[in-house]
Amino acid sequence: MSFIPITSVVIGPDEEAAVLEVLRSGKLAQGPVVAELERAFAELCGVSHAVAVNNGTVALVAALEAVGLGPGDEVITTPFSFAATLNAILESGATVRFADVRDDFTIDPAAVQALVNERTKAILPVHLYGLPADMTALTAIAESAGLAIIEDAAQAHGARVGDRAVGSFGTGCFSLYATKNLQCGEGGLITTSDDAIADRLRLLRNQGMRVRYQYEMPGHNWRLTDLQAAIAVPQVGRLAETTQRRAANAARLNEGLAGVPGLTTPSVPEGRSHVWHQYTVRVGADAPITRDDLGKHLDEAQIGYGLYYPRLMHHYDCYVDHPQIADDATPLAQQIAGEVVSLPVHQHLADSDVDRIVAAVRGGFRA
Repeated sequence: MSFIPITSVVIGPDEEAAVLEVLRSGKLAQGPVVAELERAFAELCGVSHAVAVNNGTVALVAALEAVGLGPGDEVITTPFSFAATLNAILESGATVRFADVRDDFTIDPAAVQALVNERTKAILPVHLYGLPADMTALTAIAESAGLAIIEDAAQAHGARVGDRAVGSFGTGCFSLYATKNLQCGEGGLITTSDDAIADRLRLLRNQGMRVRYQYEMPGHNWRLTDLQAAIAVPQVGRLAETTQRRAANAARLNEGLAGVPGLTTPSVPEGRSHVWHQYTVRVGADAPITRDDLGKHLDEAQIGYGLYYPRLMHHYDCYVDHPQIADDATPLAQQIAGEVVSLPVHQHLADSDVDRIVAAVRGGFRA
């Protein structure tokens, strides 16, 4: 019985040809292929600018610096995310405030509103697993209080709220890590329609230079290479097809797992589109098995899975009592962190693979 991985990285002939062309050019650093990726991704997101950087974490760090966040400021975000979200805010010097989540895993606008005060400078929602946060409500809060929006869209390339793409509601931060729906091994993209922020981002990523050896501000080496961009460019054109296949797999999983006692399958709120970076279920307290039991059963069935994320970000020892972290109460997020299991949903699954996943999960709940 073959193993079904939680993710599968496949590099096709278009990517190989594009990389070979860059190699043969002898020009490997940031250049015309990075510019091509930026143009294509800005068009995809419906924004004026996309600025490429060397990874998704840097995208967050750069965005926070570009909008002027610093010590004394507060940023409201979710506690249920990958630690890069938290680390980027800490690097800015700002204080982190945590708002609870909804059952759809995204930040609860009502909880955000309750935390807004005179020190709040930004809201940082996470479009988790490929599902956008409720940007309609969050944008209204931000506009009312004069707050910046930094979107952590690392897992949500192409997702939409109404007729707008994520990354167009504020400053959007995307990851191009190897397992993402759009990837180049390591890389990041920052989207904005604010000309001043885009200009500042381009200076920050290039050691503060607009022209070589003419420094306008202290900067960083955050550049992406043409080699990496060459891997990503062909995938931009295929992203709609990739998303469609993932959505079809998610629909088959939802249909196959409907009605399993104690198992909650993911749903998509009206007005939001999901790109299914992950397909994540919850094993509730009323289930006949525990999450660990399900994991053992999936291991035996040769099916990969992930726990994204098994604990809240700031509940690890290295963050406890950190002076920049406010330990706000987020009971639903804490409950969800103990229940989630992500199952394979990627575009390389065959229908028979999806059937095996459904059978294995159902078998685990009957065991």
